[in-house]
Amino acid sequence: MTFATFAFSAPNTIHFGRGTRDLAAGLAAGLGGSVLLVHGSNEKRADWLRTQCGDAGLQVETIACSAEPDLPLLDSALLRFRDAQPDVVIALGGGSVMDFAKALAALIPSNGPPRAYLEGVGDGRSLDAAPLTVIALPTTAGTGSEVTRNAVITVPDRAIKVSLRDPRMIPRIAIVDADLMDGAPRSVKLAAALDAVTQVIEPYLSTKANPMTDALCRAAIPVGLAALKPLIEDQSAVAMEEMAWVSTCGGLALANGGLGAVHGFAGVIGGMTNAPHGEICGALLPAVLASHRDRAAEGSGIATRIAWVVSQVWNTFATPDQTDGFQALHDWSRTQGLRGLSAMGLAQGRYSEAAELSAHASSMKGNPFPLGQSELVAILEQAA
Repeated sequence: MTFATFAFSAPNTIHFGRGTRDLAAGLAAGLGGSVLLVHGSNEKRADWLRTQCGDAGLQVETIACSAEPDLPLLDSALLRFRDAQPDVVIALGGGSVMDFAKALAALIPSNGPPRAYLEGVGDGRSLDAAPLTVIALPTTAGTGSEVTRNAVITVPDRAIKVSLRDPRMIPRIAIVDADLMDGAPRSVKLAAALDAVTQVIEPYLSTKANPMTDALCRAAIPVGLAALKPLIEDQSAVAMEEMAWVSTCGGLALANGGLGAVHGFAGVIGGMTNAPHGEICGALLPAVLASHRDRAAEGSGIATRIAWVVSQVWNTFATPDQTDGFQALHDWSRTQGLRGLSAMGLAQGRYSEAAELSAHASSMKGNPFPLGQSELVAILEQAA
């Protein structure tokens, strides 16, 4: 077998499994004496970690991230922490918390305003210094942000979400413990799980795929699809562990192999509607995959990959009454409460605008096919 040249980046260490959350304070104590603990809107859910850090002799400051991070939130946080930099940033929460923590770790040592470092809306400025050390503990199985090198930030005055990106932003340590994920609301689990599945499918179909990302995705795609029903319908603890693993695989794969049209759309639509990222991805995935299936030339390498994905979706979701696996996935997701794009607030009159903006998104660079304006609008119509 001949391999093309590729690179693969990942955290120094990934601790996976139930109970591994109790490693966090001790690991942080080995990296410095002060910690910035970034948590979600309910600070009580972080009490256990704050206590463990205190017991380990760490000085702890905390900050909440109650919604997807935006520029005003970053600005105010940097005013607070740039003069007294912590040694370690610990992120405890979902994808928004992970992104906020990674952005803070990257920008606290730098001097400029946050906008200057963002893709698309700033100067494309490189970080002035290496980011602070990050330990990431995800509480949802979806984004894989605990192992990626970017942070998604909303820019309110442009109504768009863009990335702050640097290879050094990958957390040094990721602790993936399903004990932290079991209590998430059902709607959050559904959106996060569909995001996790999307993030192992898109890198597998990406033009930037490589043998390492292929190995991760081929292993994770069938596991993620098979775990969806028991996770959402039965609240299965085993399925939660499986989806946690799939989510981490997806983070590693997308960080090294790129994404595609689902995520090309998602940043734009998220900025336009403020809808949750995972829910947007879940609504778009069947329509985007159907578009790929229709575009693939018979006998081509991408057609072979798409056919395999089709078979995996069909194995889980197709029924005697619905033999199109992608449509069956769409129908099941809606039955479980996933909204379409219209219900999320994307009006039909804005489809052309969303399509035009999405065509220039960085994630589109990995899409297996170039998509014109009419094709992009057709996908939005199907996902509405």
